[in-house]
Amino acid sequence: MVLQQSPLFVGTSADFAIHIVALVALLASVGAGLYGFWRVHELPIDKAHRQNHNQVGLITVLTWIGFIWHWVWVVAVFLAFIDLEKAVISIRDTWHGASDNKLNDREV
Repeated sequence: MVLQQSPLFVGTSADFAIHIVALVALLASVGAGLYGFWRVHELPIDKAHRQNHNQVGLITVLTWIGFIWHWVWVVAVFLAFIDLEKAVISIRDTWHGASDNKLNDREV
């Protein structure tokens, strides 16, 4: 309790300056957190624009809805980062390749 009664802080402008520094630090950290959240949240839209994705509008809407329902943002990330046309072709080729191998095994 001796520190509180010390004349070093009582009645000087140091107390006011410390409050101002604390307020600036608080506002800066909250602002940096919000900016970082916004940049991460906008990743699907940026990726869709860079790739000239066919579903830019859908990804944008899902990203905005993702502010409320977070699972929708995950869907937007999948749509933006995965080329669905190539994925479907790959799955189709894998499916047909597996069935072709079964037919070849039966013929032998």
